[in-house]
Amino acid sequence: MTNLSCILSEQTDRIVQIWVEAVAQDEKIQSADRLSRVAIRNHIPHVLEALITVLSKSQESDVRSIVQASLQHGALRAEQGFEPTELAREYRLLRRIILTQLEPSLLQETTAEALRAVFLVDAVIDEATAQCFDSYVKQRLQEVELIQSQLTLTNQELNRLLQANQEKLSLITHELKTPLSSIISYSTLFLQQTLSLQQQRSLPQEPLRDAIPSIEHIERVLRNGHRLLRMINDLLELSRSEMIQVQLELLSVDVRSLIQDVVEVVHPLAEARGLQLTWNADLAPQTVETDPIRLQQILTNLVTNAIRYTETGNITIHCQCLTESEWELSVMDTGVGIAPENQARVFAPFFRLPLPGQPASPDSTGLGLAIVAQLVKLLQGKISLKSELGVGSRFSVIMPMYQNQQAI
Repeated sequence: MTNLSCILSEQTDRIVQIWVEAVAQDEKIQSADRLSRVAIRNHIPHVLEALITVLSKSQESDVRSIVQASLQHGALRAEQGFEPTELAREYRLLRRIILTQLEPSLLQETTAEALRAVFLVDAVIDEATAQCFDSYVKQRLQEVELIQSQLTLTNQELNRLLQANQEKLSLITHELKTPLSSIISYSTLFLQQTLSLQQQRSLPQEPLRDAIPSIEHIERVLRNGHRLLRMINDLLELSRSEMIQVQLELLSVDVRSLIQDVVEVVHPLAEARGLQLTWNADLAPQTVETDPIRLQQILTNLVTNAIRYTETGNITIHCQCLTESEWELSVMDTGVGIAPENQARVFAPFFRLPLPGQPASPDSTGLGLAIVAQLVKLLQGKISLKSELGVGSRFSVIMPMYQNQQAI
């Protein structure tokens, strides 16, 4: 059997070349049409290296530990937009090509040795496929979590505009309900099936067979989630208008708890961009009198805006008492910064600051900071900005401990 591993080692490059062409030309793997040959090749050579090791009698039992490349393969295929059925077909093609290339040598082996070789090839491909699907599912779940956070944040902005744009909103209310209901239903079904799958998993073939329908549910969640986000963003574009007067609901608010709630919502957005999100409220007031919904909107908009314009580094939320009657809430980032000529414009409605060398973000409505400025004014506060290009920005909001009811 050592000869077979040597033969496979000698033919690795040829097998990879044949497999890449087979995937590129397979009509049922349409996602490969937009990829280069190098992108299709991916981590498959490492899977073949694992198979070569397994075919030697000395390490045949250590299958799982030497197919870790399939984890990267599955995650990358998820990022490339492959469907689960396309992923499974890739590995079926790989299995067939390997056995075809080994066939002349297998015919020269004894029946027992040939069967052993075929069994080991199947075992490695099955385990590689299972781990590939595991990483594929994890990548898709991260996308679901990111979409959920984006939907939560976008829904907050949508609610703020409901009163001012009721007539326009009524035109697409029905269209919003259908994908949202689908997201909820398929998310619930996926969670149920995942729990059941974890309890029943015992053989390498079982997770592959059972994972495909579960992954298809994830795909439905993602498609409907993206559809809903596009529709809501279109709605926000239609709803670009001045906010009407908002009736405040003043309560005694635990500032630390409110900051923590906002951080939990926006953390996946920061994590997806590789940013560190931290907060410090050691010097914050215990409670303040304010409208918690409006305060949460202010902080959420400031943090998401910081995430949007920060490529690397961190976002920091800082809260502290200034005097017995005033307190401060600041959001600092290590982002691109804002040029002096634009600093006076960032609070104007519809002004969207482009990233260096790039157009304005299509996900931005240009309303975030304008809404923040109006809400801060409504809460009898003041907002200021300090920024330096290439260094970062600091937005600071100073508000009273207690609202002056007569001024509202």
